[in-house]
Amino acid sequence: MNMRSTRSTVTFCHPFTLKGRSEILPAGAYEVLVEEEELQGVSFLAYRKTATYLIVMRRGKTEMREISGEDLAAVLSLDQLAFQDN
Repeated sequence: MNMRSTRSTVTFCHPFTLKGRSEILPAGAYEVLVEEEELQGVSFLAYRKTATYLIVMRRGKTEMREISGEDLAAVLSLDQLAFQDN
């Protein structure tokens, strides 16, 4: 099974929390890692997302926090709405 990883950066303008966690993370740029696996048995190249991680650096440590793509989009949307209200 072939796997691939894609990295991107998202920027939060305001402090935020992730679903299921009480910790408040500071505004700033965060790396997002998306892992996908190649679908077998189809006549074209296709991938299925298997995991999404937000890379969080806190107190000198780097953590990969698993988050659903939908939850990440929701947190980014809330941040954007708060940015527009200012």
